[in-house]
Amino acid sequence: MKALIASLLAGCLWYGAGEARATEATASFKVLKLEGNKVSWQKAVQRPGGVIHFGVVAEAMEFSGARNCRKMAPLREIVAESGLAVAAVREEIAAAFAMWQAVANITFREVADPAQADILIGAQAEPAGWAFADVFYDAQSSESVKPISKALICLNPAKRWKIGFDGDLTVYDLRYTIAHEIGHAIGLDHPNGAGQIMGYRYDEQFRRLQLGDVQGAVLIYGEREPGSAAVAAEGTVPHRNAGALGLAKRWGSRAFTARPH
Repeated sequence: MKALIASLLAGCLWYGAGEARATEATASFKVLKLEGNKVSWQKAVQRPGGVIHFGVVAEAMEFSGARNCRKMAPLREIVAESGLAVAAVREEIAAAFAMWQAVANITFREVADPAQADILIGAQAEPAGWAFADVFYDAQSSESVKPISKALICLNPAKRWKIGFDGDLTVYDLRYTIAHEIGHAIGLDHPNGAGQIMGYRYDEQFRRLQLGDVQGAVLIYGEREPGSAAVAAEGTVPHRNAGALGLAKRWGSRAFTARPH
C-alpha cells in the first residue's frame, strides 16, 4: 500500500451561520485535500466499535516519512518546561478529543501503548514553530475519499504552554491548540475566514468548537448519534503495523501565521 503524508505546518501557530448540514461552499469550514484527495478515518469508524485510538508518546519515536513530527519526544517534556501537572494535561487532551466527538459521529479512545494508536500526541524532538500535524493516508485506495491510516500531533517543548485563557497571546492554551490539530487529523483544513477553532490564527475569543468547525466535522462523519459513548479510558487494541509510514514520499502543507504586534 502506498501512503502519502500531509504536513500541516504551524510555524507560529494560528491567531486568529447556517444549518449543521451546510455544504463547504456555504459554511465557515474547509475540508482537507491532500494532493487533490479528500481524506477521512472512514475505515476506522467502520470497523467493529467504530473507534479511533489515540495515545501519548512516552518515549522517543521516529517516523521517517513525516515532515514535521519526524522525531517525537515524550509529552512530559512539555509538562516539565511549562510547570503543568501531568494529570491536568491529560485532562486537556481528553477534553480536546471530546469536543469533536460530541458533535460528529466519531469516537475516540485512549490506549496505553502508543504503538497501537491511530493518532499520536507528543513533543517535538527537534523544536520548531508551535504545533504541527502530519497525516498519512492510502493514496491508492479506490474510494473517492481516501482513508487516513495514521496522524501525528507534535508540540514544541521549548515554548511555554498554559491551560485556560488569560489574554496573553504569546503563551498558547493546550486544549485550544490540540483541538485545532485534531481537526486537521480528522480531515479539516483552515477555513478561508476567522472565528473558528480551525482558523489559522490563535485568538482567545472562544475555547470550544464554533459553528463552522461543527459543520465541517458533521459533513465528513455525520451527526453525533444520541447515546454514543464518550471518550473512554485507556484500553488495548490489536497491534498495528506502522511500516506503511516509511513509504510516505510526498506531502501537502498548510501554514499558520503569527498575529503582527
